[in-house]
Amino acid sequence: MNDNKPNNADAIDDKEARYKARMQRKKAVIDESIARADQDKGVCLVLTGNGKGKSSSGFGMVARALGHGMQVGVVQFIKGSYSTGEEAFFRRFDEVEYYVMGEGFTWETQDKTRDIEAASAAWAQAKMLLENDAISLVVLDELNIALKYKYVALDDVITAVQSRPRYQHVVITGRGAPQALIDVADTVTEMQVIKHAYQAGIKAQKGVEL
Repeated sequence: MNDNKPNNADAIDDKEARYKARMQRKKAVIDESIARADQDKGVCLVLTGNGKGKSSSGFGMVARALGHGMQVGVVQFIKGSYSTGEEAFFRRFDEVEYYVMGEGFTWETQDKTRDIEAASAAWAQAKMLLENDAISLVVLDELNIALKYKYVALDDVITAVQSRPRYQHVVITGRGAPQALIDVADTVTEMQVIKHAYQAGIKAQKGVEL
């Protein structure tokens, strides 16, 4: 019998000690990183890409903001030809100004003039929210689509975003976000498609897409 061989309890103690030391080093790095982030200001988030979850993420932030007692403004630029669970739910809250300004996707309306008019009206409403310092969070859902088709002027959007109240947050969703908007945003997330139920012939489901 080898008396120098550590028993099982010693091995476990050594493993736990190494784990604790590793976590302490990691915590020190994270704490230092948090301490460096000392600015307090509103942020601009751009959620783009071909994957599912852009609007869902934006509305998750609406729920989070309401939990903090914040006032929220939502403008939907494209969706509008059918009702969604988000609209039905968030309209229950007095703290939310909710505007559905779109008339559906471009292939549904098949009327460019009408699409431009709807997008222009949506942007006019969005600008009022971006100028209102009582609104803490503004969600501009599918604005990137309107920018892609040039229904809304990119320069106007960037100017409004950069000149909004200091502590106001703005979330802009939609695939194909222009590079100039990405450049001025504070946080940008690109959703990627790995797999989607629609590709297997499963229609949009309430509580998931609707």
